[in-house]
Amino acid sequence: MSRATKIVATLGPASSSPEVLERMIQAGVDVVRLNFSHGKAQDHIDRARLVREVADRAGRQVAIMADLQGPKIRVGKFENGKIELVNGTPFILDAARTEPGNELVVGLDYKELPRDVKPGDTLLLNDGLLVLTVEAVRGSQVHTIVKQGGELSNNKGINKQGGGLTAPALTAKDMEDIKTAMSFQCEYLAVSFPKNATDMEMARQLANVAGEPYRHKPGMIAKIERYEAIPHLESILKASDGIMVARGDLAVEVGNAAVPALQKRMIRLARELDKLSITATQMMESMITNPVPTRAEVSDVANAVLDGTDAVMLSAETAAGRFPVETIQQMSAIALEAENAEFVTLDTDFANRQFGRIDQSIAMGALFTAHHLGCKAIVALTESGSTALWMSRHRIHVPIFALTSQVLTHRKMALYRNVTPLLMDNFDDRDLALKAAEDLLVERGVLMPGDTYAITCGEPMGYPGGTNMLKVCRVA
Repeated sequence: MSRATKIVATLGPASSSPEVLERMIQAGVDVVRLNFSHGKAQDHIDRARLVREVADRAGRQVAIMADLQGPKIRVGKFENGKIELVNGTPFILDAARTEPGNELVVGLDYKELPRDVKPGDTLLLNDGLLVLTVEAVRGSQVHTIVKQGGELSNNKGINKQGGGLTAPALTAKDMEDIKTAMSFQCEYLAVSFPKNATDMEMARQLANVAGEPYRHKPGMIAKIERYEAIPHLESILKASDGIMVARGDLAVEVGNAAVPALQKRMIRLARELDKLSITATQMMESMITNPVPTRAEVSDVANAVLDGTDAVMLSAETAAGRFPVETIQQMSAIALEAENAEFVTLDTDFANRQFGRIDQSIAMGALFTAHHLGCKAIVALTESGSTALWMSRHRIHVPIFALTSQVLTHRKMALYRNVTPLLMDNFDDRDLALKAAEDLLVERGVLMPGDTYAITCGEPMGYPGGTNMLKVCRVA
């Protein structure tokens, strides 16, 4: 059984050499994340080119996801790089301050903070490790008392417990970064801190305009990390192609204890709406410095797989960690074990379901038939990738092979759970296309003489959304 859950790995200093990147791709990376919070435009362009070259050399299709920085909701810098906050002492956050901070006061990258808070509010710094209670707001200054102290260093993030920060999801930097991402035609664009569907619709419009010279439209991924996004989950999903369960900032705003149930809810809703899901943040955090994960991290990855996530994501583990390749190998092994334990519930899934489209009905028919006949594979000839996406929304232990002549579709499908995308020549004749598909899978060792498989396509050939045929075949 090949691994169904996809792996997203972040590039950084530890993984930007061609040798390490090739080993990572061979170990199982399906999507490479470029983090626009770090580096210049040319750095990302160079890394995207490297990913394409190395993936071609490795003979694997790898998608690129450009992850926008979003608003900088951070403290400024300190005279000595860091300070120690002591419980019960006063501390001022000053939006007007330009000089470095000290033990009493620090400036802010986020100038709107004084307008967004009031006495009694709780501010969480450095991913919630430090807690401040707002005592008063005086002009540009937010006066606080340290409730939970510790070390505070330059440019650490600020969250407001329960949400309420008004920072827009897209900054001027993000808008320039979208142009950069479209110049190398990333398959996915991840938007940080969206609060509603409008944020995602605006990001999509900007991406489509920037991608127009290249005839390119990326898939849009909404990073769910704000308290305000939770009541609008369904509308955000409908305006996106998928979501990222970004558990870092989300946990700080809603509380750690609320995140596991939210994760399950988000992944379930994404599958119901035929959208993608990525589970992220600290999945294998200990492997930044250790060669093996903790038992808790193993359970975390496995539970995300059992929840039905399309992909699990690595951040600092591969960007800056000591063991980027080993981390991917461990994550892949954990996902495989979890998938082997999955219970297929296709019959229940299809009960009380109605499909208004012919192509969607064909996709569901292929799943049902392949499952009950014990087919070796499901093969989808697809132009847009929609048929493969619908198939991938249901748990089934039959691998799905999506064959397309479209390079963008080919790369996008690298993120679809249980889908192996393959490039195939375009055929006008249906019988020639079916024969070419079988030959390709036999050549790759997927199918052997005597194997049965289910195959879907559209007739006439070559039209997106035109899937209207299901055929069950046996290899001669």
